Amino acid sequence: MQGYPPQQNGAFGPQPGYTGPYPGQPNYGAPPAAPAAAPPALKRLDPDSIPSPIQVIEDDKANKGSEPFTTGVRGQAPPLVTTKFQVKDQGNASPRYIRCTAYSIPCNSDMAKQSQVPLAAVIKPLAPLPPDETPPYLVDHGESGPIRCNRCKAYMCPYMQFIEGGRRFQCGFCSCVTEVPPHYFQHLDHTGKRVDCYDRPELSMGSYEFTATVDYCKNNKIPQPPAFIFLIDVSYNAVKNGMVGIICQELKTLLDYLPRENPDMESNIRVGFVTYNKVLHFYNVKASLAQPQMMVVSDVADMFVPLLDGFLVNVSESRVVIESLLDQIPEMFADTRETESVFGPVIQAGLEALKAADCAGKLFVFHSSLPIAEAPGKLKNREDKKLVGTDKEKSLFQPQVSFYNTLAKECVAQGCCVDLFLFPNQYVDVATLGVVPTSTGGSIYKYTYFQASSDQERFLNDLRRDVQKQVGFDALMRVRTSTGIRATDFFGSFYMSNTTDVELAGLDCDKTVTVEFRHDDKLSEETGALMQCAVLYTSCSGQRRLRIHNMAVNCCSQLADLYRNCETDTIINFFAKYAYRSVLGSPIKNVRDSLVNQCAQILACYRKNCASPSSAGQCFCHILQLRTFSYFFIIFSCLFFCLLPVYLNCMLKSDVLQPGADVSLDDRAYLRQLVSTLDVSESHVFFYPRLLPLQKLDVMSMSLPVAVRNSEERLSRGGVYLLENGLNIFLWVGVNAQQELLQNIFGTPAFGQIDPNMVRPLINAEKIISINTEYLVIAFITCTELKITF
Repeated sequence: MQGYPPQQNGAFGPQPGYTGPYPGQPNYGAPPAAPAAAPPALKRLDPDSIPSPIQVIEDDKANKGSEPFTTGVRGQAPPLVTTKFQVKDQGNASPRYIRCTAYSIPCNSDMAKQSQVPLAAVIKPLAPLPPDETPPYLVDHGESGPIRCNRCKAYMCPYMQFIEGGRRFQCGFCSCVTEVPPHYFQHLDHTGKRVDCYDRPELSMGSYEFTATVDYCKNNKIPQPPAFIFLIDVSYNAVKNGMVGIICQELKTLLDYLPRENPDMESNIRVGFVTYNKVLHFYNVKASLAQPQMMVVSDVADMFVPLLDGFLVNVSESRVVIESLLDQIPEMFADTRETESVFGPVIQAGLEALKAADCAGKLFVFHSSLPIAEAPGKLKNREDKKLVGTDKEKSLFQPQVSFYNTLAKECVAQGCCVDLFLFPNQYVDVATLGVVPTSTGGSIYKYTYFQASSDQERFLNDLRRDVQKQVGFDALMRVRTSTGIRATDFFGSFYMSNTTDVELAGLDCDKTVTVEFRHDDKLSEETGALMQCAVLYTSCSGQRRLRIHNMAVNCCSQLADLYRNCETDTIINFFAKYAYRSVLGSPIKNVRDSLVNQCAQILACYRKNCASPSSAGQCFCHILQLRTFSYFFIIFSCLFFCLLPVYLNCMLKSDVLQPGADVSLDDRAYLRQLVSTLDVSESHVFFYPRLLPLQKLDVMSMSLPVAVRNSEERLSRGGVYLLENGLNIFLWVGVNAQQELLQNIFGTPAFGQIDPNMVRPLINAEKIISINTEYLVIAFITCTELKITF
């Protein structure tokens, strides 16, 4: 994609009079800018000579979208993330749970090093499934608990081989032989399989759950149901922009939709409420009270919870008192003049409340400004754009104090997950405030220059989904592998106290953990390689569970087999997370150069080892000078690897790796933390957005038109195009657009009559950010799912 993000004077950049990001939005993910004039010595590239991602996407839909994808074949690559397909679990985890960079990995480390292809898996343990797919079965082995290998502790799975008539089993991971407990014994058939194989999910399926025994519980105690605590900033800015009133009004109905195991049963999650500015206000909402009671803690240097009974309550029991409180909060602070607020003590307060209740839970923190008040975790404004592009730039992505790292560790130990909603009007140091959310498995949402009129719907959509989505607490994840490879590095929002266990105070259905593997011995083509992801967590009902995902991949001794079974989308996902983490310790220029060099080595190795002399002209079909990083790239005719340089070029133009003066430091820090948890489908559309020609929209069927390539040459003056990257939507309107489309969108048939100051056309847009005699561009609300209505 050319020019992604907007440039100051680009075709999609702000016009005269525009002084900053449009309200409520960071300045990222904007439509492509017109390319700068090429030097006379360089010949303009023909866009049609560049490999087309759209063609690859549409071909995959045609070839793999009609038949279900069965997971029984070892090393079988799934359809692309852009293809809609049904999954049938027949022994390997669904690609909705695990996607690998390669489904046929090298037999030895020398071959892996030569190819430069990263060996990694993007794991989404609690991924939601479409309605036509069955969620993992829950298996209960009673007091004895799940069956495991005696040596490596791998859980029973389809890779275990039963021997000696079924009295023992040999582990597929470490080859250790373990006795089968008497209650689990079953005879074998003539093929060596247990006769009850297909009656037991753990013997026939790739994903399933075990009910954990008390031995898997912290301190051998049955966990209590989790609690949700809402901590609301009531300083001057938060009240003035309408945030406080919107939250209180929404919570009155949203509390009825707290997550639950059974939709027909009432949620047993308890809730609590705190407001704060320079001091903290705790509220007693016990059901027996006529009115809520406030208790103020002004000594924020030594935080404690002033009440135990009545702070965390059941919603249905205390409904009247809770609603009374939510009605009173906006009125109590309507005339506040307090502009300073704290942040560290706010999280400490929620943590102490969960400790007192002896339960795990989630904190929803709604915050609006840099915490400059005198308190633990106090920060200073360190926004210095002079450091951008220098070797000291990496310091801007690092937390400025160690206080929040220590606090995050304490939160993880308690199972306290933090979700942070930011409403800043100026610099708030997201790099520091985001430490606790990203270390506890939480999420960060950011609404720059929040305005109720334009941002309310977007914020409420985010809040509703965040509160309602399924989540596990006090989670511990370990990835086991068969002999020959091992997990060496992990990427995502979590905490690690050792080199093997991923600790998550909260694990929701959107979070991913990316795992990199390396060789520690030779692998066999006959046996392949195995991995098992085991996640121990507490469900919303307070039940301790183990979710297991298994994956078997092939091993190869020929590089051609490796390249044939690679998945470019997953490779780009891994590269992005690796690069975004690397900016913490290396200059951005070094990170970019490293990515370029690795991509070049991958493609050069492919050409050297996989392209036959007769097809050299085809495989070496294009040498493109990508001006962004001034390197020459070889574009191969290999179906998926031909897109690697195209996608990498998009990634290098992201705001984190290609900063500009118009991108705030907070926005870059926010994006860096956001990408660390994206799954493959989300990172694909983020780096290569969908560009839809709305003039080809079938109004009768309301089916979306086929996307076009992200290039300026694809934009026609007679067209209307929608650009969507999973976070934002932009609408590009040509001067000669159809009158009917203009009438439906803007209420006027003439391009020249479109009001440049309009905030809400019929499609819910935020603001026209660019308009001239040729086209206009509209920035839309943040989107989690693309829905178009005319």
